[in-house]
Amino acid sequence: MPYYRTVGEIPHKRHTQFRQPDGGLYFEELMGQEGFSSDSSLLYHRHAPTAIVDSQVFSPRQQTSMPNHPLKPRHLRTHKLDERGDAILGRRHLLSNADCRISYAVADRPSPLYRNAIGDECIYVEAGTARVETVLGVLDVGEGDYLIMPTSTIYRIVPTGSEPLRTLVVESSGHITPPKRYLSVRGQFLEHSPYCERDIRGPVEPLLVDESDVEVLVQHRGNGSETVWTRFTYARHPFDVVGWDGHLYPWVFSIHDFEPITGRIHQPPPVHQTFQGPNFVICSFVPRKVDYHPDSIPVPYNHHNVDSDEVLFYTGGNYEARKGSGIEQGSISLHPSGFTHGPQPGAAERSIGIDYFDELAVMVDTFRPLHLCEDALACEDTGYAWTWNRRP
Repeated sequence: MPYYRTVGEIPHKRHTQFRQPDGGLYFEELMGQEGFSSDSSLLYHRHAPTAIVDSQVFSPRQQTSMPNHPLKPRHLRTHKLDERGDAILGRRHLLSNADCRISYAVADRPSPLYRNAIGDECIYVEAGTARVETVLGVLDVGEGDYLIMPTSTIYRIVPTGSEPLRTLVVESSGHITPPKRYLSVRGQFLEHSPYCERDIRGPVEPLLVDESDVEVLVQHRGNGSETVWTRFTYARHPFDVVGWDGHLYPWVFSIHDFEPITGRIHQPPPVHQTFQGPNFVICSFVPRKVDYHPDSIPVPYNHHNVDSDEVLFYTGGNYEARKGSGIEQGSISLHPSGFTHGPQPGAAERSIGIDYFDELAVMVDTFRPLHLCEDALACEDTGYAWTWNRRP
């Protein structure tokens, strides 16, 4: 993260003696990106974070993928994927490439302890509430929250409400950050940014658990782009950090705190950008006043993004441009490079004179083609590609 945070007890100087009440040293752990050359946090454990007593192969449900061939736009109805599980092993993989994987989960039970050793995760909460327990502390999340989980953070997700937790998950092959153009050279959010440090929530106190022989599932790199899983058993629970400080930690930002950028004529998707990752961006479409030029057409024009596949997750409101296409709450549209897409027939005319859009959506634009996973085909609306050929 672009600003410093301190939680719990830490010594005055890093890498110096910091003793426990019994006189023994606390165990330092430096958690850092790019070796020792980028953002990091320094954690102080009661027990050695290296002490494992077992390591076993773990095999989660295997999910295959296939190219989007023949090429066509797709509509996925995620609410058809109603099988409940936990928020980690219950993820239903939908779309993937070498840079990211997009999944959907419906959770009604606590997840196992988990570490993604491949890249950061962005978890968007469509509905429900949860307590996210991490080695750096606790975060509470609810509808509309984005949770950014740094690579290799040990955590688990515990649903807390009476309704299941519904999440859209973007797993990255690298790091997910605010867009660079929003930040100063020293990492402060700039005045033109649609959100700032005041909108960000991080852990505020340590989470201490005293248990022995604790299992943690780790997703990590195998051969090439292959991912594999291991089940570690730690001698002591990893949630034994009495304090930490630094710039690298899990954090939450609510889509409802995104301040939309508007103009006299239709503004392109980069004004909605919220995060960036390796070869992809994540954008937020929120309720907003729209174009105020007297001759404006508020809905998007037809467009062909020659370098990217466009994924839109519809999570609230009424998306004017797609009326008549079958898009509904929980829908995901995939508009691939090689296909020109835009509003449904009649939407441009209907939008003239409208001054406000009540819509909520999360967009993921990837700069390499996305493959379709098995669960995407299981919830696909197969008639979607032909909806531009008819009026509602």
